[in-house]
Amino acid sequence: MRQALSGIVSKSAFPLKTIMILAMAMTFVVADVASSLAAKSAAIVVDAKTGKVLYSANADGRRYPASLTKMMTLYLTFEAMAKGKISRNSPVVFSAHASAEAPTKLGVKPGGSVAVETAILSIVTKSANDSATALGEMLGGNETNFARMMTAKARQLGMNGTVFRNANGLPDPGQFTTARDMATLGIALREHFPQYYGYFAQRSFLYGRQRINGHNRLLGRIKGVDGIKTGYTRASGFNLVSSVNDGNRRLVAVVMGGTSGGSRDNQMAGLINTYLPRASTRGGGDLVAKADSNAISALAKVLLPKHDAPTPDEKPAAVAEADTAVADDATVAQGDSEDEDAAEAEAPKLVVPAKKVKTVIVSAPKVATAQIVAAYAEPTPVVDPVNTASVPPGWAIQVASSPKQSEAQAFLDKTIKQAPKVLADASGFTVAFDKDGATYYRARFGGFGSKDAAWKACTALKKKKIECYAVQQ
Repeated sequence: MRQALSGIVSKSAFPLKTIMILAMAMTFVVADVASSLAAKSAAIVVDAKTGKVLYSANADGRRYPASLTKMMTLYLTFEAMAKGKISRNSPVVFSAHASAEAPTKLGVKPGGSVAVETAILSIVTKSANDSATALGEMLGGNETNFARMMTAKARQLGMNGTVFRNANGLPDPGQFTTARDMATLGIALREHFPQYYGYFAQRSFLYGRQRINGHNRLLGRIKGVDGIKTGYTRASGFNLVSSVNDGNRRLVAVVMGGTSGGSRDNQMAGLINTYLPRASTRGGGDLVAKADSNAISALAKVLLPKHDAPTPDEKPAAVAEADTAVADDATVAQGDSEDEDAAEAEAPKLVVPAKKVKTVIVSAPKVATAQIVAAYAEPTPVVDPVNTASVPPGWAIQVASSPKQSEAQAFLDKTIKQAPKVLADASGFTVAFDKDGATYYRARFGGFGSKDAAWKACTALKKKKIECYAVQQ
């Protein structure tokens, strides 16, 4: 072996000294990569009475939300309950898609159903992905439409750095948020739905004869902590939003990108102990304005273009029907899950007395989804319902036009999978228009601040054989 190595070195065009220098350089590169991974963590602490930021670290940096996504799913669920569209006992039917979601999940078979309250409790404790998807399908008609409702609601609440693609937070390259936005959502949940906020304090619940324990180990460990939500995938690291109320002061704190559940919890505990004494005992009024208007109309105001721009001269080929089934299978293949217990089996579990909650497993006809969707969404507008004065300036890029909205949406999903880096800052949407008496749907990505930025993105997409052109909104 030694002779073979010496022969390789002697025949190499690089002397041994050069090879050693290159090896040392590679060491620094590896160190830089490790440093960049470590830098992905983010945190913020907000006084929930005054809105003052008491601590901030990378609070506006883009992060994967993981199961923090479910906070918005629950926000829209609470909103539907408050408006009387659904009740705690309304049946949530699980489709084949919902039942097939990756763990953790409740495990309801396709066609089965549970009460809304059971779905809520399974989300706040077990972080059940199937329950989140089933609620999204119930409220939005389908998960894609519900994700648009989630993003629209985020904009209404002032969460401008967030885009949702699904109801549960399983990995999607187009789904992202910031620590600041998650703090905003945490505050809004308490302010807007105090009647339902107590769900987040639940440590466990009974599902049939099974007791399901929660992932939030700060409940019962840190005095005053009353929720809200944990999250974990390999891409996101360990995330946590915590709400604290000691009777006089209130905080909402966010930690994202933790290297383990234990280190994340310890970081959160340190932030709470440090900054709760600094929070104000005074404050008045809601910090986050309520957003009661139609979610899809709000999304249109944010994203739809001002003008009915022409379609590209050369239309991209129609997307095959097989592409319309967007990939949660890929998620499963990656081995990602929202199961903190599986990801960190060695973490010590707190032994706390569990409050008993009676829940009912319901077998009932499917709830009238069409009535709920009609109350919350306008899925396929024929014309652009946009007041141009309300549309922020900006540019969009168009990648396809199709007579079917499903094909246009499938093309968006396919495009972001082909070019996730190019479209990292963009938000996909479809917009309907009439041509010769027929309705067509454009597939576009918005969020570009200038014409140059839009055309630069188009150039990058064309290198990947994706046709594209830019249009001003």
